[in-house]
Amino acid sequence: MPQPSGSADRDTDDTAPRFTIGQVLGALRGDFPDVTISKIRYLESEELVHPQRTPSGYRKFSAADVTRLRYVLAAQRDQYLPLRVIKEHLDALDRGEELPGRADAERTAATEPAPAGTTAGDVADDVAGDVAGDVVGTAPLPAEAFARAAGLTDEQLADCVHFGLLTPDAQGRHRPVDLPVARAAAGLARHGIEPRHLRLHRTAAEREAALLEQLVTPALRSRSEEARARATEQLQELAGLSAQLHGALLEARLREVLGG
Repeated sequence: MPQPSGSADRDTDDTAPRFTIGQVLGALRGDFPDVTISKIRYLESEELVHPQRTPSGYRKFSAADVTRLRYVLAAQRDQYLPLRVIKEHLDALDRGEELPGRADAERTAATEPAPAGTTAGDVADDVAGDVAGDVVGTAPLPAEAFARAAGLTDEQLADCVHFGLLTPDAQGRHRPVDLPVARAAAGLARHGIEPRHLRLHRTAAEREAALLEQLVTPALRSRSEEARARATEQLQELAGLSAQLHGALLEARLREVLGG
């Protein structure tokens, strides 16, 4: 894995070569075929890189920025680390400190709860960081391994499938990306809320997704990669705002229940 130098993304040498986001995408795709412009922008929004801006607002990345992006993408792919842990690594390098050992990092990633205010976009990028149980990479998991990683019993997993919360493939395997749903169901089950009680959540999510889809579908069908990237960013933002609204409404209702 490439090792970025400390404070690399704060390079102020105006004579150093600078690259457009399209050029950065081209440089990264050989090693990371799934990377997109939207992904690069998201990593910038998480303050993992700090490209310069032209007077017109266009991003200009340094060679050090590209190295840091390679480090982030490789850490996600090869070590299954969530972005919050990778950012801690880069911050440590910026301070001139050594990186923590991989075992310590993985233990942190597996046990540390998600920070407050985590949005749907954050979850989508962090799900590749799951290291609990037998989760390895993004390959589908057998039902037994998936249930163990999620904290569900086999019967609870079967109920989640029956009531439409989870959808296995033709071989009965589950995608690691569905672990957040399964883990939420497992947590609720510990409080006596069974999968059959959660159908309203699935229905509400489907209706909400259909509404958001209508807003971005024309751009997603565009032949312009830039337009599709903007639509992806918009969809991530809308998902986060929708999750924020849902949480705020629920908290307001519960305050009424508590007489607050």
